[in-house]
Amino acid sequence: MAERWTPARTEDAALVSGQGRFLDDMDPLPGTLVAAVVRSTQPHARLRSVDLSRARAHPGVAAVIGPDEVLAALRPFPLSTGAVMPYYPTGTDKVRFVGEPIAVVVATDRYTAEDAAELVTVDYEPLHTVVHPRAALEPDSPLLHEDAGSNVATDRTFSFGPVEEAFANAAHVVEGEYDFPRYSSVPMECYSVIAHWEDTGGVEAWANFHGPFTMVPVMAGALGLPTSRIRLHVPADIGGSFGIKAGIYPYVVLMALASKHAGTPVRWTEDRVEHLLASSAGADRVMRFAAAVDADGTVTALKTDLVDNVGAYLRPPEPSTLYRCYGNITGPYAIDAVEIRARAVVTNQMPVGLNRGFGGQQLYFGLERLMDAVADATGRDVLEVRRRNLVGSFPHETPTGGVYDSGDYAAAVDLAVKNADMDELRARQDEVRAEGGYYGVGVGLVVDPSGTNIGYVGLATPSEQRKPGRDKSGSTEHVRVSVDMQGLVTVLLGSVPQGQGHATVARSVAAARLGLPEEQVRVVVDMDTATTPWTVTSGSYSSRFAPLVTSAVVEAADRIAATVRAAASAMLELPADELELADGLVRHRGDPDRAVRFRHAAGLVHWDPGALPAGTPARLYEEAAFTPAEVKAATRDDRINSSLCYGFVAEIVAVRIDPDTLEITIDRVSSVHDAGTVLNQQLLDGQVHGALTHALGGAMYEEFTYAESGQPTAGTFLDYLCPTTAETDYELRTDHVVSPSPLTPLGAKGCGEGSSMSFPVAFANAVADALRPAGVPITRLPLHGDVLHRLLDTKES
Repeated sequence: MAERWTPARTEDAALVSGQGRFLDDMDPLPGTLVAAVVRSTQPHARLRSVDLSRARAHPGVAAVIGPDEVLAALRPFPLSTGAVMPYYPTGTDKVRFVGEPIAVVVATDRYTAEDAAELVTVDYEPLHTVVHPRAALEPDSPLLHEDAGSNVATDRTFSFGPVEEAFANAAHVVEGEYDFPRYSSVPMECYSVIAHWEDTGGVEAWANFHGPFTMVPVMAGALGLPTSRIRLHVPADIGGSFGIKAGIYPYVVLMALASKHAGTPVRWTEDRVEHLLASSAGADRVMRFAAAVDADGTVTALKTDLVDNVGAYLRPPEPSTLYRCYGNITGPYAIDAVEIRARAVVTNQMPVGLNRGFGGQQLYFGLERLMDAVADATGRDVLEVRRRNLVGSFPHETPTGGVYDSGDYAAAVDLAVKNADMDELRARQDEVRAEGGYYGVGVGLVVDPSGTNIGYVGLATPSEQRKPGRDKSGSTEHVRVSVDMQGLVTVLLGSVPQGQGHATVARSVAAARLGLPEEQVRVVVDMDTATTPWTVTSGSYSSRFAPLVTSAVVEAADRIAATVRAAASAMLELPADELELADGLVRHRGDPDRAVRFRHAAGLVHWDPGALPAGTPARLYEEAAFTPAEVKAATRDDRINSSLCYGFVAEIVAVRIDPDTLEITIDRVSSVHDAGTVLNQQLLDGQVHGALTHALGGAMYEEFTYAESGQPTAGTFLDYLCPTTAETDYELRTDHVVSPSPLTPLGAKGCGEGSSMSFPVAFANAVADALRPAGVPITRLPLHGDVLHRLLDTKES
């Protein structure tokens, strides 16, 4: 008889057997109708009129809403800054990007809704467009929001340390200008919403939304409701997101309004064309970097000028991408003086939001290309320059207020170099160049922040305008643990996973703390804001689970353990502090034979609470909120520790370029991560592999492009290219250094995003190294044969 397969992850059995519960599998409310969205065909136009009459008269249509209904019932979404750029879930006075919603049709089925949607007549007054962030900065560029008087949504300048003095005394001033592209994560499952405007005036909704739950009060603000009147459910299974589904919340509000007009619950599921046109993407960025450098290659000061293209609206939680890496703006380098200019501009493109690694891949593309330029300017090896500038002792405080908690950056770099076999790679390079080909090796070193402090968004507002007593901060996560009469443990999470394996890890952590076999612990990840413990910082983003959620699991489980030990002490007539939980028992440390079963001790709490020692609560139900003291609001001088933990990644990439076709082939990748204590090696490896594949897409294939007219030119998978398994067939060598964080009970840090930040620039540095003999500058991504042909043609001309 064949041995039964047992999945390593508790989530996998249901998924691989077709038993997953995604939102489209659910039908929670009877009488639910279906919606279709009418979208703008124009990138920038005034809405002269929107005629809904023919659609309303179509058989099977229950309701049609447009700009008038939106303006009558909703308020603009609260923004993170004071920019006068009102954002509604539909265009109202104007449309500002192709794909922007204009109307919603609710009907008996999707076919009827789509047919009726084609009957909506929109009279547009076309306006001039602006699609490039540099063009949006020009004083005569077309304005998307006239009342703002500019396309600049936020503009702040920060300076720390003797920046000008360092530049005045520098042996070298090294500068570079770089562009990072706009791309997405294109999850398999698109946006999906079910919304019901209840007769009592509240809203109950289901969505494959994963946070941040700061968006719940944002939705409440638009609906004009108290937060407690919005009940949001998230299914246990989400078909990927990687940040993109943080942008679903405007559709929750829009479908709630459609439900109010239809008088029934309404569901809407986005199709792939809608997703590529109008969902979300990571921000593209144009940036300038400058370094003051001593003769030996030591960087003494850094200047950055960052401009993020946020699309048509500064959609919350933006400008998160601009500030998420504020505390680690200097990367892994001990640079004492920093000047930052941070701007976000609006253009006639879809609004942006979170995308795996958000803020990191943009920052490090500029910083690590600059470090290669420093090596060139000083005549030193790229690894030598980086080693010379690495942070060497911990904790390390950056000029902007970040506090790197632990690490051994030099050891990680050494391991990456060893695993890459640099001597062999350089020998290959010599051989290929001797044959007239191109071969290059690139390095990328990054600090990987995890456990975001949401207070960094406040930096977009000048300190004198931040109201005292209304600061924001925190990396809090809530967890609830309970034990039933038979000793079965339930862990209730509000972390809204998208496939990362949260249940697997939470189960193992809780079981270990309670001395139980994992089979005696179940984890619930379905989210219901009416019953699940959560707070505004909750959600699955910024690699929060390992440092924050597991810490809350530890705290709640340890409280349960104390109660169970107290119950067992009454049964064994032994002091509770002499007892331990192990192997499903509560036993004496010095005499393991004196023991009771965990379930019997738990049963006493339920069935015979009068037997508990005095002062012991008759409760096996604990909710913990892990709130680290190290993450506080921004100071008056604009310093902030923008994350709780800071990991490290050292990545080395080798590429080969065909001299005839200029096709780029990845030859080898050496990737070393320091994510503190490893909680689950298989899951950590999966995160590294997944982040590398996402990064490969942004480095070589994926980019949302627009014509000068504002029309998207990558609206299907024919033009928006994603990597497949064929493109990931390269030699990958991964490894780990372990520097436990002193700030989390288990010493764990996040590791879901590191390579998505490091690989794009390591790849770019490798291509630049390969093309060094041709003298071709590499200042932007993605890079593929067509781009290289243009670069070489430009160089030759």
